[in-house]
Amino acid sequence: MQRFQLLIPLLCCLAALGLACQDTAATTGAAAASKDWWETAQFYQIYPRSFKDSNGDGIGDLNGITSELEYLKDLGVTAAWLSPIFKSPMVDFGYDISDFYDIQPEYGTLDDFRALIKRANELGIKIILDFVPNHSSDENVWFKKSVARERGYEDYYVWHDGRLNSSTGKREPPSNWLQAFRGSAWQWVEERQQYYLHQFAVQQPDLNYRNPAVVEQMKRVLRYWLNEGVAGFRCDAVPVLFEVQPDAQGQYPDEEVSGLTDDVDNRSYLKSELIENLPETIDMAYQWRTVMDDYQRIHGGDTRVLLIETYAPPAYTMQFYGNRSVEGAHLPFNFNLITVPASSGFSAKSVKTAVDNWLLTMPAGRVANWVIGNHDQRRAASRYGVAHTDAMNMLVMLLPGASVTYQGEELGMTDGWISWADTKDPAACNSNSETYEQFTRDPSRTPFHWSSGANAGFSTASQTWLPLAENYKTLNVEVESAAAHSHLQIYKSLVALRRSSKTLQWGATKYAVLNEQVFVVKRSLAGSPSFVYVANLGESAAVTVNLSEFDKSLPSLLTLRIRSIDSSKAENSLYESNGLSLAAGEALVLSSN
Repeated sequence: MQRFQLLIPLLCCLAALGLACQDTAATTGAAAASKDWWETAQFYQIYPRSFKDSNGDGIGDLNGITSELEYLKDLGVTAAWLSPIFKSPMVDFGYDISDFYDIQPEYGTLDDFRALIKRANELGIKIILDFVPNHSSDENVWFKKSVARERGYEDYYVWHDGRLNSSTGKREPPSNWLQAFRGSAWQWVEERQQYYLHQFAVQQPDLNYRNPAVVEQMKRVLRYWLNEGVAGFRCDAVPVLFEVQPDAQGQYPDEEVSGLTDDVDNRSYLKSELIENLPETIDMAYQWRTVMDDYQRIHGGDTRVLLIETYAPPAYTMQFYGNRSVEGAHLPFNFNLITVPASSGFSAKSVKTAVDNWLLTMPAGRVANWVIGNHDQRRAASRYGVAHTDAMNMLVMLLPGASVTYQGEELGMTDGWISWADTKDPAACNSNSETYEQFTRDPSRTPFHWSSGANAGFSTASQTWLPLAENYKTLNVEVESAAAHSHLQIYKSLVALRRSSKTLQWGATKYAVLNEQVFVVKRSLAGSPSFVYVANLGESAAVTVNLSEFDKSLPSLLTLRIRSIDSSKAENSLYESNGLSLAAGEALVLSSN
């Protein structure tokens, strides 16, 4: 879903000139031996509508995903996370759920889902579902019963009488709160004679988590899909789960103006301190973790994971991990590599700040994770620049912990251009033809590129639900699989290296900015080869770096293991660590032997 961007504080800021290093300790051998499957997993996000169409209607579906599970196996994917597949009127393409216990018909049936789980299990791939806890569709039976004030559903959603304007005598929304898709977060319902809160589209009423019946209902949803064989959940839009309670007079307070924009319909116009990042939300995540742990204890099998989506300041985000007395999410998603460059510009320094902001604030004993894209953001290759595609894929594979790939990042897929006439995203449709491109998420949701054939091999339909990106004939699985050196081949090599290397799974981490535009990471483990990632994140200038200034323990010669697509260097050859040349955009993975 469209995420309201928050300016993440820049921690541990360092001078742009000179060497700035950071070390993290190695995991002990005992701890390493007990690592769970998710701690070094390669998660792969599938946007079902755009992955593979099996029945020729122009829309991706479950059987399409099942037909391509071997592709994920070949990539080395540990677990596939599916964006929402539940029954929905598709106002927000599945994030408006009318039945949390059934499958959207255009995606398939429950039997199709069970077939997907069965085949995934055969291939050793885990399936994770997108859990959308904050709201439902206004077509959900719960909401219809709440509108009618049926017993047990009266307070299932956040309702309020509104307030009277002292000057005009007219009824107005309860507060000035704004939704993520532009405009008021309150909607009047004539039948009930009250307003309901919707932090997203008007058709997505917010559930009331101060009602114990709602809390238990959503836990029931989790258990239902666990019984169907899923390996866990990615929880959507969690920071907005709770809002402040009304004051003693029953009124909601207004948000203060942020000063970030003059656009009064844009959520960023207000601070949103009253409707995001409340402490009650942290506790709810802890309760969901208990559901996961209880299920495993009762039914056995591998750990069922809880992944939390949170665009929030580090101090808040880190609380989702839990504390000494309670377990929280296994992985609160780390969007620092998206948000920090977005606020300060893409550079070696901003990348280091993004890594600092996670590794230096993460509670001891927890597991890091790295994300460079998703269905709500412009594609990674378009945001960072096509020249840095491999550099960023290398980075998330070389840093410690789990990594998350959004479908197409392994190919270097870029944004497709979507006209106003073809625009589907409600975040864009709520604007106009002049401004929609500021808000649209459609460019990163265009169909996946399987081949150079019709509709990129995605569908046999005469028209796909979104137009294809124009470069599909040269940038697709078929072409990149056949090439001697491609983004896809590089990606596979990275996953294979991380899977086979004890150093990358359990080693210590050291990283730094060199020569202003070069970012370097070293992973080391006693008794195993060390690995060095080095990337020139500049736009035009070649540079020569002395890696011994970064780490004096490095040998004078390093073996090149993996190189970016435009690198002219030879893999498996030796290169001097004290005089390593890097073209603009060039990225390398080297080892000590």
